[in-house]
Amino acid sequence: MSPTKKDLLSIHLAVLLFGFAGLFGKWILLPATIIVLGRVVFASGFLAFLIKAKKERLLLKTAAYPKFILLGAVLALHWVSFFQSIQVSTVAIGLLSFSTFPIFTTFLEPIFLKSKLKLKDILLALFAFIGLSIIIPEFSLDNTATIGIIWGVISGLTFAILSILNKKYVSDYSSKEIAFQQDTFAMIFLLPFLWTETYELDIYNIGLLIVLGVVFTAIAHTLFISGMKTVKATTASVIASLEPVYGILFAFFLLQEVPSIKELIGGVIILVVCYVASVKQD
Repeated sequence: MSPTKKDLLSIHLAVLLFGFAGLFGKWILLPATIIVLGRVVFASGFLAFLIKAKKERLLLKTAAYPKFILLGAVLALHWVSFFQSIQVSTVAIGLLSFSTFPIFTTFLEPIFLKSKLKLKDILLALFAFIGLSIIIPEFSLDNTATIGIIWGVISGLTFAILSILNKKYVSDYSSKEIAFQQDTFAMIFLLPFLWTETYELDIYNIGLLIVLGVVFTAIAHTLFISGMKTVKATTASVIASLEPVYGILFAFFLLQEVPSIKELIGGVIILVVCYVASVKQD
């Protein structure tokens, strides 16, 4: 198997795990900020263990820290808006609105990475947008689904920025190092919410946070970043549009959230776009 195919497989597996992670927004009875804080605490701890076990570096050169501080802040905003979207609406709405990120990636990648904007990428982004637009309800701030979509779009924008910047930095650091640094700085940015939010921790929620942090964050995040070594950021982002498809299926079987016909049609369109992006890898 070629390196590119291995990296594509790694990204697909990561996206499968990311799709399941959305369900924790319904299972964990905590504010979105505290969910994400717990997520990055356990994720960074697990990654630190792996890095030390392989005798890799935990500390970076001083010049690299401003980049990772920025990435940590973007990651924190991305995950908080993601879980906020799911909590105020449904798993399907949150995941499908988040899937706007290929549109942002397509037009931001040439700016950040100096790559050429291709017609194929524009068409893929357009179809991803069509798939999303099918599930959008009325544009009213009184509609919880609309509020969920707004948060989901913010999550999509920040994920697009993360994908591009990870592509830019992945050649200099291992996937575990990048994930650890991002999770650690995201944790630092979210720590103040321990004193500003109203919540109650118990064994149930802590257990779910551990699983979310280790399996569906540390491992999934590392797989995704590692896969981007040979995969174009635009392609990786469009592949990640499979996340809402997986998430809707998981929510159907485990949360009894039945998607509407519009959501199913939108999901099929996104699935087709992801397939085309995978087989047309440059």
